[in-house]
Amino acid sequence: MSFGRHGSKIRLVPLDTERHFDNCVRWLNDPQVTVWMLTGDYPITRMAEKEFFERHANPGENKADLVLAIETLTEEEEHIGICGLHNISYRHGTGIVGLTIGRPKLWGQGFGGDALCTFTEYAFDVLGLRLVITEAFAENERSVRMIRGAGYAEVGRIPQRYWKRGAYRDMITFIKQRG
Repeated sequence: MSFGRHGSKIRLVPLDTERHFDNCVRWLNDPQVTVWMLTGDYPITRMAEKEFFERHANPGENKADLVLAIETLTEEEEHIGICGLHNISYRHGTGIVGLTIGRPKLWGQGFGGDALCTFTEYAFDVLGLRLVITEAFAENERSVRMIRGAGYAEVGRIPQRYWKRGAYRDMITFIKQRG
């Protein structure tokens, strides 16, 4: 099944409860996956994730948020993550992107960077945005490298921005402008 927005390693596709729901619930309750996410410190119930899926199942109805599944381009079309563009402002041409690769065995293999590049390109070319923002915990060196590798520029750091796993953590803000 070849549909969705393709990168070199991944495809971004609409959320599908049958194909993506169970993975998302599992990942959001996996401390290894959520260690650098703003969520994941409290258990995510199936009911809460179902509400999330229902809100984002029809992207045309929720103009301020777009959430897509990340799948590999292999024959098996493995679901490996999720990405979202949030607080979309068509007036200002901006949005905030975030993503998670939920399969730790695939970390460091370029899937996240490809997904970020592909989603950013979609935000510019299809949605008409001019500026995309993302953040990463300063201690999350893998994500910081990925974001920089996708062409984002660091624009600031907020010391002790979020409480995560027993300490206040610094957050780095990055932007990418339509080129």
